[in-house]
Amino acid sequence: MNDRNERALHEECGVFGIYDRSGSMDLVQATYGALYALQHRGQESCGIAVNVDGVIRGYRDLGLVNEVFASPRIAELPDGAKMATGHVRYATSGARSRANAQPMILHHYNGSMAVCHNGNLTNAGTIRHELELQGCLFHGSSDTEVIGYVITRKRLESKTIEEAVSKVMDVIEGAYSLVIMSPTKLIAARDPHGFRPLCIGKLEDGYVFASESCALDAVGAEFVRDVEPGEIVVADYDGLRSIKDHCGKAPHTICVFEYIYFARPDSVIEGTSVHQARVKAGKLLAESYPVDADVVVGVPDSGLDAALGYSQQSGVPYAIGFVKNKYIGRTFIQGNQKQRENSVRIKLNAVKATVQGKRVVLVDDSIVRGTTSARIIKLLRDAGAKEVHFRVSAPPFAYPCYFGTDIPDQKLLVATGHTNEEICKIIGADSLGYLSVDQAKQLAFNSDCGFCTGCFTGEWPIPAPVNDYVNVYDRPLSESGKNKRL
Repeated sequence: MNDRNERALHEECGVFGIYDRSGSMDLVQATYGALYALQHRGQESCGIAVNVDGVIRGYRDLGLVNEVFASPRIAELPDGAKMATGHVRYATSGARSRANAQPMILHHYNGSMAVCHNGNLTNAGTIRHELELQGCLFHGSSDTEVIGYVITRKRLESKTIEEAVSKVMDVIEGAYSLVIMSPTKLIAARDPHGFRPLCIGKLEDGYVFASESCALDAVGAEFVRDVEPGEIVVADYDGLRSIKDHCGKAPHTICVFEYIYFARPDSVIEGTSVHQARVKAGKLLAESYPVDADVVVGVPDSGLDAALGYSQQSGVPYAIGFVKNKYIGRTFIQGNQKQRENSVRIKLNAVKATVQGKRVVLVDDSIVRGTTSARIIKLLRDAGAKEVHFRVSAPPFAYPCYFGTDIPDQKLLVATGHTNEEICKIIGADSLGYLSVDQAKQLAFNSDCGFCTGCFTGEWPIPAPVNDYVNVYDRPLSESGKNKRL
């Protein structure tokens, strides 16, 4: 259940790049379709950049893919491209503004490039502060612009763009899955920890890079493999080649919430089907928190697979408990408090025939503030459910994330300072069960894949940032002690 105003749990971005050596494909339409497939990763802004004979042009704006690239806007992008990149964004670093939309196109002495980024840097503020002291001017407040500046500087002292990217990886820290388009090359790069997913696909005469394999399916590309943590992959006229100078420098710690919530269930990440990982989460919940019940229902959409797993393991029948309104989009306006309280009813409605007079196991992917969970449980109560036993296919959120997950202030997290019994009273459940951290680490079938679980444990693979120069530019002057603007 993704309620922007109450739940405020979002992932930052989806990246995409395509290289077609023959030039026979319509890369604008292909990128458009891929961004549709990645829309779940970001709904605030999007953009497409195309490369025609070394000239990079693009368009980006606030809105969903179909809004930003409604006809005739998409027809204005040039034909004949052999390369293109695309991006969907949700802001966890930097304000919601057109200046922070991607791809970011930068022009420099050696040419131009388009940069797409998924993740958050932990030292972006420090780097930006140093660049500003050297005279650099920033148009937005995202760390992607910081990455673009650093790549540009390294490119001016390097023989190739891939050499520049490698040098940049010595400087930036944190989570980054990058797709970079130069006049002649398409490059993918992933941070040494592999916090965010990035995969490679093969076309008849070209290659594709994408955050998830579902985007490869959308353009008819064959999945090849994941980009390795620390790897740089270059696609150009000569084919595909890999640079692994940064591989093996850090333990592999992909964000576990990619499997629990962020990724589409039809995607495969690090050799594991997201759908199967969520089914497994439900089975583990059933083993740890069995209950006498009549029916298992899931909260659309990311709770459905786990609910199915709970049912399979427990033997309690699975059924459709909610109908989701597909036509309530990003621009749905909630004016006053009463409208906000009714928003869940408008977006989601309980199926009375499924739950009336029954003991219900309700499965969802997480509890953040608890307000949305309480309203969903109330929907079941109002539909006649006799009991509601809440099962959560993630451990309790207790700490912030620094790598691209928008988790609210720690004081707003319902799991902070409350016992399970207290949370049950807050949300109106008869019982509550979470997936344990150890169980969450079992979701991937690839034994070589480790996880970042810092938002559950407070133990992160790399140190948390010690300052925040970037976000200070999004605040009013009165709130900023560090940034004394004149």
